[in-house]
Amino acid sequence: MDCACGHHHDGAARDLTGRDLGLMPAPVALHGRLICRDMGQMATALSLLPDHVAASRAEPGCLHFQIDQSDDPMVWTLSELFADDAAFAAHQARSADSPWGRDSRDMGRDFHRYAAPLRLRPEARADLPGLDALLRAAFGGNAEAQLLRDLRQAGDLAASLVAHADGVPVGHAALSPLAAERPALALAPVAVHPALQGRGIGSALVRAALQAAGDHAVVVLGDPAFYARFGFRPADLASPWPGLMIRGDLPAGSAVAHAPAFAGA
Repeated sequence: MDCACGHHHDGAARDLTGRDLGLMPAPVALHGRLICRDMGQMATALSLLPDHVAASRAEPGCLHFQIDQSDDPMVWTLSELFADDAAFAAHQARSADSPWGRDSRDMGRDFHRYAAPLRLRPEARADLPGLDALLRAAFGGNAEAQLLRDLRQAGDLAASLVAHADGVPVGHAALSPLAAERPALALAPVAVHPALQGRGIGSALVRAALQAAGDHAVVVLGDPAFYARFGFRPADLASPWPGLMIRGDLPAGSAVAHAPAFAGA
């Protein structure tokens, strides 16, 4: 639905399931309500919230920031997620010194803050907008997000694994069919939100993808130092993609072909 805050909300419930990765520090989640006392405060919220939301989403440690006007126009629901305590503190400091922070101090607030564990599961339909945003943030462009959309549209996703915090995608790995002399899969794209890199999320995603691949050979294009940890080695394969690495066995010099979606990547 469209609400007075100027945002569109599809009402899709986030999938909070999955295996807890046990990685620390956990992101910081905040849920609650902003309560306007009178029409003047509601007018202030309508005027200042769009800029506040945009500035909050632009913060490097912000993973998710949503403010929705409820059926009661005096009440706004908040859903926020930050990389860690430091990112949340930076948000509070910036917000306090902004027009929104100064002019909203007298509004009622009823918030619950908690640590949101990092979890791993297959993608769900409600993840799709968040996966687009994640891939754009991780790669600085739209190519990988479009690749994932095209793989999904073509039915070429053998596995699509999502690391999430409070239902917000913060990491992703995809497997797609690879035409080869023996059963094989391509591992791509693999992404972790920039604010959460270095916490082990990428490693957890790769291990989960390899488990999902079973006895298939897996081919990847990426940082050799990173992928060597998981048994990948330089691949001797005929492919338009130089620098491929492989885990498993394919005949030396044999031709491989990625799914058609990679042609535009």
